Amino acid sequence: MLNDFYQNLDPVAFTIGPLAVRWYGIDYVLGFLFAGLLMWRLAKRWKLKFDSDALLTIICCVIVGVIVGARLGYCLFYGNYNYLENPLELLAFNHGGMSFHGGLVGALLAGIVAAKLTGIPYLTLADMGVIAAPIGLFLGRCANFVNGELWGAYTDLPWGVVFGGSAGMLPRHPSQLYEALLEGVVLFIILFALSRKLPPRPRGTFLGVFLTLYGCFRFLVEFVRQPDAQIGYLYGDWLTMGQVLSVPLIIAGIIVFVYACKKQLPQQGLPDTKK
Repeated sequence: MLNDFYQNLDPVAFTIGPLAVRWYGIDYVLGFLFAGLLMWRLAKRWKLKFDSDALLTIICCVIVGVIVGARLGYCLFYGNYNYLENPLELLAFNHGGMSFHGGLVGALLAGIVAAKLTGIPYLTLADMGVIAAPIGLFLGRCANFVNGELWGAYTDLPWGVVFGGSAGMLPRHPSQLYEALLEGVVLFIILFALSRKLPPRPRGTFLGVFLTLYGCFRFLVEFVRQPDAQIGYLYGDWLTMGQVLSVPLIIAGIIVFVYACKKQLPQQGLPDTKK
């Protein structure tokens, strides 16, 4: 049954002369900003030796890791170009294509560099990062909805949304909002609630919980999310690339969580160089 809810939001927030500022770009900036502020608050609450230079170093490393990883991840798992013949297409961000799984790997690798530069134990740094990550996920999924991309399968539920364009004129699951709720709001509430305990939980606890829950949430939403047109379903009419990539996250999350519970390593901050 068709409904009257049409998504006709403008992806462009505002223009300055020839420059068009899109909501997607604004959400990236706000995501990194709020993540930095929350990490600062967590460091103070956990009584870590953490200064503004360390925060700036971490944010810069993560920005590079997320953007490069997300783009390369998309090209590797979802892209339909011959990148050996068209290597510049790897840098064609204006053609769309950013993968969360690739961005996550990029952020985790960048965290190794940040940990070396700041002296913060890697798992402590990763724990702070993943507590803040759902803020960016929430904003990013909302931006996907505004852009009218990554929509869901056909539905006759009363909250189905008509996206138009390549999505057609039949109502679809607003899968972007499902993900914003689960990967953003629910995941943040769980991780933030866990972070309120003092002394802080063992190193790696939050990383393990994040990987496991994100993987589960993403796997479930993929059942009502339309797969990328260039790939389609990988098996029958239900297995998607997003589900395949989420399974290793669930396994890795469980392993990290078990390791954290077994080792019980305390959270530690910057080394105290004052004598």
